[in-house]
Amino acid sequence: MLEHGGKLRAAARKYGIPEHEWLDLSTGINPEGYPVPALSSEAWRRLPDGDDTLRIAAARYYGSESLLPVAGSQAAIQALPRLRTTSRVGVLSPTYGEHAHAWRRAGHTVRELGAEAIEESLDALDVVVLANPNNPTGLRLDRETLLGWRAHLVARGGWLVVDEAFMDAAPEESLVVQSSEPGLIVLRSLGKFFGLAGARVGFVFADPDLLHALEEELGPWTVTGPAQAIAAKALSDDAWQEASRVRLAIASARLQRLLTEHRLAPSGGTALFQWIRTSQAAILHEQLARRGILARLFASPASLRFGLPGNELQWQRFTQALQEIGAHVAMETP
Repeated sequence: MLEHGGKLRAAARKYGIPEHEWLDLSTGINPEGYPVPALSSEAWRRLPDGDDTLRIAAARYYGSESLLPVAGSQAAIQALPRLRTTSRVGVLSPTYGEHAHAWRRAGHTVRELGAEAIEESLDALDVVVLANPNNPTGLRLDRETLLGWRAHLVARGGWLVVDEAFMDAAPEESLVVQSSEPGLIVLRSLGKFFGLAGARVGFVFADPDLLHALEEELGPWTVTGPAQAIAAKALSDDAWQEASRVRLAIASARLQRLLTEHRLAPSGGTALFQWIRTSQAAILHEQLARRGILARLFASPASLRFGLPGNELQWQRFTQALQEIGAHVAMETP
């Protein structure tokens, strides 16, 4: 299994700091996620089938009825490679590591490529997999480019797989409304923007034949009844969604300014995180961890990803840590 952010328990053991004392900025999850409502006993007692409430709410929110609920987008990431015979797969790099891992594990030939290299290599690829906005770099690829790639790939029976886990803050850039077209598969999740990572709820948007094949591969009851009930409420709460988009935009801009002020100008980011490419990444990660602040460290390229603090005390704590570290570590000048 690959390493991911959110390894708070392991960090607590390593540094001898109790879990409740940490400021965890490693995951890129909304620190003020959707307020989980009380659930009826029926949600726990009955098998989660025969109720279209979640599908209706998701179709309305995302703008497409051609969808399949799954146990987080991770379930689809692992299953989709099993639906194809051996293929040549280009994966945007760097990106969420599970994509390349899943396709390799299923026996496909995988090349990890930058965006420009994907464009140049389309004739030699059967499948292109990417995140948009990208995690961790924050790179955004425009709709016209991606739809052009889809057209190129589908002419040979290929796929374009787009992971939109961080798209909710800018839904107008999504490809979901085009996802019923052959060869385009879009993944969405409630883990990041809605802050419901523990519920394990996601959706796959694609043409009906592919969704049927994926449903057969995954089997029944992929999303629990309680998770379905919570997700349906979150997807239907327009007021909370709009307020969150405003709040996250303000917080993300604040994080960008704070890092820049401490000579750590981000190389990219989204409404939920900022990404810093720096040769000092490992040193900064260690110095922050010794102060009970967990960031997400990447080895290649050497970089750090910071999620959003959740309240003013956390902002002040992070600011103080950056000030202390800057006095001892040679921060890179933007």
